[in-house]
Amino acid sequence: MRFRLLKICAVTAFVCAAAPAFADAIDGDWCHSDGRHFSIRGPDIVTPAGLRMQGDYARHWFTYKPSAPERGAGGTVSMRLVNENTVHLSYGEATAAPEVWLRCSPSVSALRLRPAA
Repeated sequence: MRFRLLKICAVTAFVCAAAPAFADAIDGDWCHSDGRHFSIRGPDIVTPAGLRMQGDYARHWFTYKPSAPERGAGGTVSMRLVNENTVHLSYGEATAAPEVWLRCSPSVSALRLRPAA
């Protein structure tokens, strides 16, 4: 009986450890349906216009002040992580509905090549 209980505990621990991990941070690459994209790594951002700058970073939100020619130049761009794969982005005082951005799919160049057998 004791061996059976130990075996059940071991299998349960293995199954729980094998569950997929979901990103719970705004860090990563984000894509819009119109083809724009940006990347966040801590306080560093590469904006949709390709500018590298820093902003205010927290695990679930990010803000920055874009400069020309970036959309929203002179104001503040605010982003909020809605779930693991969705960010809402607002310009300025956010009077309009936020833009919905989705986590980008991995690109082919980002995939590691398997070693030859």
